[in-house]
Amino acid sequence: MTKMPRWADIALIPLINLALALLVAGIVLLFIGQNPVEALQIMVRGAVGSTYGWGYTLFYATNFIFTGLAVAVAFHAKLFNIGGEGQAQLGSLGVALVCLAVPWPHWLLALPAAIVGGAVFGAAWAFIPAYLQAKRGSHIVITTIMFNFIASSLLVYLLVSTLKAPGMAPESARFPEGAWLPSARELFASIGIEFSRAPLNVSFLVALLACWMVWLLLWRTRLGYEIRALGHSEPAARYAGISPPRIVIIAMLISGALAGLMAVNAVMGEQERLLQDNVLGAGFVGIAVALMGRSHPVGVLLAAILFGALYQGGAELEFETSVPRQMIIVIQALVILFTGALDNMVREPVTGLFLRYGKRKPAPGTPAE
Repeated sequence: MTKMPRWADIALIPLINLALALLVAGIVLLFIGQNPVEALQIMVRGAVGSTYGWGYTLFYATNFIFTGLAVAVAFHAKLFNIGGEGQAQLGSLGVALVCLAVPWPHWLLALPAAIVGGAVFGAAWAFIPAYLQAKRGSHIVITTIMFNFIASSLLVYLLVSTLKAPGMAPESARFPEGAWLPSARELFASIGIEFSRAPLNVSFLVALLACWMVWLLLWRTRLGYEIRALGHSEPAARYAGISPPRIVIIAMLISGALAGLMAVNAVMGEQERLLQDNVLGAGFVGIAVALMGRSHPVGVLLAAILFGALYQGGAELEFETSVPRQMIIVIQALVILFTGALDNMVREPVTGLFLRYGKRKPAPGTPAE
């Protein structure tokens, strides 16, 4: 029997889901008296029509790459890590503490230390839910949701007490200049290319490196094989000598570390200080990114860029038209809905078409029809 080819699973179904989401969004725009074609043109132009648009699109995409990879690694172990938001917040604390602890002379020295700080704090925040799941059977979804709220409250407490800089705002002191990451504008200017002022910075390259390293981990290492084996079948993994509790904890530690790395872009790359709200929902968007990207690093990268374009294009649409901000959120939510919750609505018919019309290989010794 013919199976659906890999390219259809990775590319065709997400594209159909995206087209359906945009179609429904267009109908909603018509109902509120807006021209959907014009709105789409504004979004596309605002997201990728200039270096300014690309700068913001890739800046948002950098956040979503980290959180999408975090969810993807957990998915491969059959774990639903919904705590990326809290793990990214604790990662921001780790990055801030590293940047404030030393008068860094240059960002090349500060960046590796900040990466370690964000990863360690994010992994530490994922450890307790992982341990409770592996050793006590607590549901990972419940515990990670709870830890999101705890992380938010902890960060608020620290910013109004221990880490608060002089002034009214609940924020830390600004990082030393040696801990500021160069923006894309500065990097391109060094080689004589003009780039608009946007928050895109070198952490985008760190995100690309993370994609490659996650691919190596999952498909080129023994640990990655064990993670995927557990995700496919826990009884088979046990029979092969794999310890499910050990893999659950390791997979969640890696997932938390990746979510914590988001802070390098948001805190070190853009804000240059620790603020109360620096994640802005990227931990939850990472779930949709991982689903749309089929938990593959390349798919996560492409889906993250798409959601980055939706964020930036939506901001331009709100600025240039009378479309309310709530409508922008509806468009983003429709993409998440169709690529996530309603995925089987498209997958099953497409799979049926391939099964019905795909070429069948004749059995050995049987003449081809």
